[in-house]
Amino acid sequence: MVDSTTDVRPSTLESSLNNNIQALLKETGGQNASQKGMLRWILQRKLEADPSCSVALIRLLVEELKKRQEMIQKTQSFTHVIPVLHTLYSVVIKSGVMIPTSLFQTVYDRLMKLLILPSPYSTVARSTMRSINIEITTPGSLYLRTVTAEQNLRKEHHALQEKVFVLADPAVFSAPLEAAVRAHLEASNFLRDAPTMERDVLQRVLQTGLGMNCQSSSLAQALEALEEPVVETHFQEVLLAVEKSLKRGAEGRANYLNELQHVYRDILSASKGDGPRLDPGSVRSTAMPVPGINFLLWREEEDLWNLLARFACSNSASVDEEEKDNRDSVQSQDSGIVRDLNDCVDAVTSPVRNHAPAISRRNGYKNSSLADKLSLVKEKMEACSGSSPLLDENRGRHTARVVVLGDNRVLGRLSRAYHSIRKRESKHLILTNKLNIRLYYIPVTDGDPSLSSTGSPCQDGGTLSLSSLLGRVDPWYNSNINSLGAAISKLTGKQANKSESPVQNHYLLDTLCYYLRCGTQPVNVPLYSVKITRSSSEGQSVVEEVFVSHLEADMPEFRHLKEKLSKKASVRPKKPSVRPKKPAKVFGAVISVSYTKISLSRRQVVGGEALMTCGVVVTSEPAALTSGVNRLDVMFDSLNPMYNSTIKTQSITIRTLEHRTLSVCLDKDSRRTYTDVRRLDITPCLDPGCDIDSRRSLVPVVNFSKYLDKALSLPIQTFTGVTV
Repeated sequence: MVDSTTDVRPSTLESSLNNNIQALLKETGGQNASQKGMLRWILQRKLEADPSCSVALIRLLVEELKKRQEMIQKTQSFTHVIPVLHTLYSVVIKSGVMIPTSLFQTVYDRLMKLLILPSPYSTVARSTMRSINIEITTPGSLYLRTVTAEQNLRKEHHALQEKVFVLADPAVFSAPLEAAVRAHLEASNFLRDAPTMERDVLQRVLQTGLGMNCQSSSLAQALEALEEPVVETHFQEVLLAVEKSLKRGAEGRANYLNELQHVYRDILSASKGDGPRLDPGSVRSTAMPVPGINFLLWREEEDLWNLLARFACSNSASVDEEEKDNRDSVQSQDSGIVRDLNDCVDAVTSPVRNHAPAISRRNGYKNSSLADKLSLVKEKMEACSGSSPLLDENRGRHTARVVVLGDNRVLGRLSRAYHSIRKRESKHLILTNKLNIRLYYIPVTDGDPSLSSTGSPCQDGGTLSLSSLLGRVDPWYNSNINSLGAAISKLTGKQANKSESPVQNHYLLDTLCYYLRCGTQPVNVPLYSVKITRSSSEGQSVVEEVFVSHLEADMPEFRHLKEKLSKKASVRPKKPSVRPKKPAKVFGAVISVSYTKISLSRRQVVGGEALMTCGVVVTSEPAALTSGVNRLDVMFDSLNPMYNSTIKTQSITIRTLEHRTLSVCLDKDSRRTYTDVRRLDITPCLDPGCDIDSRRSLVPVVNFSKYLDKALSLPIQTFTGVTV
């Protein structure tokens, strides 16, 4: 094989690649969303078809980083830093040829200079630098570990696994759209078998690590001729070599390459040479296989818990000895709680609507385990510090990647489920010590009016406000993921017209995989809890809920008047002389409001008012849009628009007077509508995992409340990452 590092093809290759890069960066800052994401995908397909161009592409990306850093000093524009960094990481992990150590060192030095940039750019640069450093010491390890985990190749030396769950909101996905998306995503489950993937991994790692010392075509012929047990043996040897090298760091590189050379010679000598003849000068393309994807409609909130618990319990045998020791020590200290794995299995195999507790009890007093609480606090602190996903993979926990498809309503449901999971974990650890849970969001809308029925307080419009927020804080997310939602909505028509080519069929799957692999930086969207006090014939009842973006409350008796006035306003021309001389005498009903004002000094100032209104709209304004302070914008709607008013707060209490009630809708989801509401108490949602009470503990505990933000946020994976 001719080493790709000496491939000095004419500059037409570099010119073509440079044009691709410039078009990609221009697309990121553009406003046309119809073709966004396609240029990155085209560049990805070009790299997969011709792996030898990866060296030239890396050189161009390093030069582009240098240009961007010089521009930052002049213009303070960081827009294109993230796209270049993620493209660089993607090229490195997918490269099927040996990258010169000198080029890797140049990349590393350039990334070091980016660490002076503000967060989140320095965070992404640091994460990319760690990946590059791993690839320098152990070439091919990123590809091997990613494929082994994604494909659930249970091996002795690398037992960590990943699973992808794609949950679609039935409120958005019609039967034809569901069938079309399922056909695209679940096709990945039939593309490869385990022996083929093991051969591809061996091919990729050996030709990446050995370079000119590896004859790519001869190796491919030899691997095809080997029996499956022999392939399995060599695969295990390479896995062991990778794990040893990663533990030793730079000192283990020489031994690692020697072991790869030994495996390479064994494969060639063991083959009979009767495999298919290949071009002796070609570099075999071993594109990274698509992970198995579980697609389902998210009909019940408990579905997510059951999926995660089933995955955690089915792989509990691979939990390391330290995790087991911790669990055993907790078991010996509890007072009557049987923390047995069989109870967990019974809990997840029960029907979805069975809300029986996941733990069984003997006669005894339940003493909340401090070790469980500290595990949740530690996890939150690590998440806040922006730790690298590579470090997470080394903690002996499997990874569950949860992708939700829909609009604001599905994020509202995800927020509620996530809060429920944290609450369960604070009482009984099932998932925390076994799983890294990663949450992803792809916005999809049906384009039709929402499910809200006539008379519901939920209004249409603005159902993708959260995806718009993510797109503003992360332009790379806007280019690749927000545009993907538009492509998904059109799948039904394309399937009916059969207008898609076989290549276009892979766009959705390839972009989803890119999001899963490169979307490593979470955006923490603040959650709010609302205590809903309702009146009934039996007295008052209280419901505690969680919302992420929107709460709307109106008084049903004024709804028809509001609709009538809005229709007149839309029909009547906007001329001051046409307006009626007598304004409406009834503006709404009187409600009592008490809230905490937001001042420039961030000191809490309690205010109270009695307002006349016919409805209230509460929207979340994250810190990224409000100069570093999470807040709520509360608009009081009147029948006369001149009397509308708005306040900005972080917590508010609303009470109805005159025996009136409210109808309340959360996150524009009519399935989460509450009627006969007398009182609303809205505050930032607290993380149940941070509720540590050290007074009952015999061991002194540091008061973490001084150092830890106890508010609960929804961590959505993006490419940039920022706390909003």
